[in-house]
Amino acid sequence: MGFEPAHPKFLGLLSRNGPHFMADRRKSRPMNDAVHPQHLSAVDAAEALHLDDAMAVASAALVAEASAHGQAANDEAEKKAARHAFEMNKLSKKLHRLVGEAITDFNMIEEGDKVMVCMSGGKDSYGMLDILMNLQKRAPIRFEIVAVNLDQKQPGFPEHVLPEYLTKVGVPFRIEEQDTYSVVKKVVPEGKTTCSLCSRLRRGILYRVATELGCTKIALGHHRDDILQTMFMNMFFGSTLKGMPPKLVTDNGEHVVIRPMAYCREQDLAKYAEHREFPIIPCNLCGSQEGLQRQQMREMINEWDRKFPGRVDNMFTALSNIIPSHMMDRKLYPFETIKATGTPMKGGDIAFDEDEGCGEPSDGLPAEASISLNTIPIRKAN
Repeated sequence: MGFEPAHPKFLGLLSRNGPHFMADRRKSRPMNDAVHPQHLSAVDAAEALHLDDAMAVASAALVAEASAHGQAANDEAEKKAARHAFEMNKLSKKLHRLVGEAITDFNMIEEGDKVMVCMSGGKDSYGMLDILMNLQKRAPIRFEIVAVNLDQKQPGFPEHVLPEYLTKVGVPFRIEEQDTYSVVKKVVPEGKTTCSLCSRLRRGILYRVATELGCTKIALGHHRDDILQTMFMNMFFGSTLKGMPPKLVTDNGEHVVIRPMAYCREQDLAKYAEHREFPIIPCNLCGSQEGLQRQQMREMINEWDRKFPGRVDNMFTALSNIIPSHMMDRKLYPFETIKATGTPMKGGDIAFDEDEGCGEPSDGLPAEASISLNTIPIRKAN
């Protein structure tokens, strides 16, 4: 019957109705002529029936208890699924809002644009395509989307994954096949990073494809973390204060490159990709190389984010709050020709403040501008 006699809840019940109890009762009855064998069989049968009833009750109780546990587990699973659905819906809205804000802030997509969405098969490009297709349906302007993937002929590259996915979602696409892998391996010495050459080759091919397709914008899947990593790479290894712009004109002057996910965090895009179950294709050409400068920057920024919440947000915001007069680039600010005018200047320096910039944001005027020196009593020297 599926009954487990060792279950502690029913040990007492079994001790009163088990076979040993029946045997004890048999021993307690004297076997004499007054007891007919048929009567003895009837007594045993009654006791056996009583035992069956007790076991049935115990079994039913176990089934009820297991059912209760199962229902509780199902309820908990449903609550967990509901929480997950709520969080993913909130994340989706956040990412769509951030992409929409970036497009608006930098005028990335205009009426009648044909946007070439570059697909690598990674989480970022999948997320970018998915969000742009959603925004396309409700945008106040009309624009086209065409997805483009460059098959670089890496060994083991699953060629069927992207065509199948792009066909499934119903977006026009083109797979450009160019064996840049062999070129990179032939030119770059063993042990050296391949990113620089690979990037140049890929860029040139994508520019050509954009021209052939008549695309007016080229969308890349770089996000906020990529932009910060690039800034620190240029600072640490290139002695240049340069990041990764959300919008730029290509070197040849023929195309406009946009980065719609400039405001998005990488960890949010990773969660979104997992939720959407994108068929991610790993990059075996460059992603597996050890000691890359970008990987060092990623680890440094992630550690700051863990230890000092808000620091990375402030760094990213700083990229939009640049004051050339407080840097040292003579090409951006005429340091050689500035002179005192006697008039407060918006954004002017607060030369003697030790904790400059640590207070609340002001209107940009130096603190001295609101205080007349004539109101400050100054003791004259004897």
